[in-house]
Amino acid sequence: MTILVNLDVMMAKRKMSLNELSQRVGVTNVNLSILKTGKAKGVRFDTLAAICAALDCQPGDILECVIS
Repeated sequence: MTILVNLDVMMAKRKMSLNELSQRVGVTNVNLSILKTGKAKGVRFDTLAAICAALDCQPGDILECVIS
């Protein structure tokens, strides 16, 4: 099972840059970039909730489980 991170897709749909999302969420560009590229080992629920609020989406819009 693999977890895919579709943060870049949602950012593109909302026409939001990494810098803008970083400012709205209160997370550094570096940490968001790590999450966006799928290199993060995990994400805190409060961070995920803040990202979803900023992008007006649900966690399932950002995280996708792929069973191989």
